[in-house]
Amino acid sequence: MTGQIEEQISWFPVPAEDQLPENLQGLFKKAREKVGFVPNVFRVYSFRPERLSAWLMHYKQLHEPTENLNAAEREMIAVAVSMANGCLYCLVAHGAALRQTLGDPIQADRITLDYKRAGLDAKMEAVLDFATLLTETPVNASPEDIAHLQSLGLTLEEVWDVIEIAAMYNFTNRMASATGMIPNREYHALAR
Repeated sequence: MTGQIEEQISWFPVPAEDQLPENLQGLFKKAREKVGFVPNVFRVYSFRPERLSAWLMHYKQLHEPTENLNAAEREMIAVAVSMANGCLYCLVAHGAALRQTLGDPIQADRITLDYKRAGLDAKMEAVLDFATLLTETPVNASPEDIAHLQSLGLTLEEVWDVIEIAAMYNFTNRMASATGMIPNREYHALAR
């Protein structure tokens, strides 16, 4: 838009890219090449550059697909947790990622906004129910929840992944909310 004022993306100072360590400047360059922009989460988290690197390494590990929990299903966990937390940044960013990985923008939007009415299979509904439980009332988690997910085909390692992905997004949602993080405008148009 012509004449648009640059949007504040965080309540915290966002370092200039040329002031960041070389490895993060490389990360920003790689993001521009891959998706066409630098996600604001990278820019906001660069307030503490050493922690951005650690967070990103953990994020990448959690999004590695496995036999019974593919990339789209991992994004479904991200949006279910983010919806339970009302996290604007992650709903927009991971809603876009879900549209891309799922290849069905209508279904992805339905899952993002209300997975219970999205017509998911029993396995994914149970996975998202568990991730939501871990978000809203983690004290109610039980061994029966783990056994139920295993009965639907997940390995014990994949159940661990569900727990860890839910925990990661609870952390990320809280960081986004507490820093006033605003999603990149580019996310809204992706995979539509």
